[in-house]
Amino acid sequence: MATPKQSYEQHQQQTNVLRVRNSGMISVNQSPMRDDKEEEMSRSALAMFRAKEEEIERKKMEVRDKVHAYLGRVEEETKRLAEIREELEGLTDPLRKEVAMVRKKIDSVNKELKPLGQTCQRKEREYKEALDAFNEKNKEKAQLVTKLMELVTESEKLRMKKLEELSKNVDTLN
Repeated sequence: MATPKQSYEQHQQQTNVLRVRNSGMISVNQSPMRDDKEEEMSRSALAMFRAKEEEIERKKMEVRDKVHAYLGRVEEETKRLAEIREELEGLTDPLRKEVAMVRKKIDSVNKELKPLGQTCQRKEREYKEALDAFNEKNKEKAQLVTKLMELVTESEKLRMKKLEELSKNVDTLN
């Protein structure tokens, strides 16, 4: 929708165009002085029209130049942002790869550790059982050795006693 100012300017331009077109026509009632005046008005209207057109064209060029300058700045900023993004990706990529590799190694070691831990626990249980069995047998051996010593000691006492009796019997025979 046109603003009142634009509507007025359009009306003025149309009026000036009609005056220019009608300037070649001379009516019977008009005087030559009036023709000169109208012709001068036509020229001034034409000059005004041209001035307005030039001003519009000049403003269009200014706006176009501003837009081109702005687009140039935007393009430069876009390039800078792309470069910064590439640098950031370059910085994070090696770290991501290294972190991923270390995590994979950790997972692999964890997988290996689990059965080893279970084996270790099983071996520890077996060791404790074997140690308990060993200690039990050692204790049993100690008890048997003690019993053997008691039996040997008692057997020796009995044998000594018998020997003494035999020795007394032999002495009494003589």
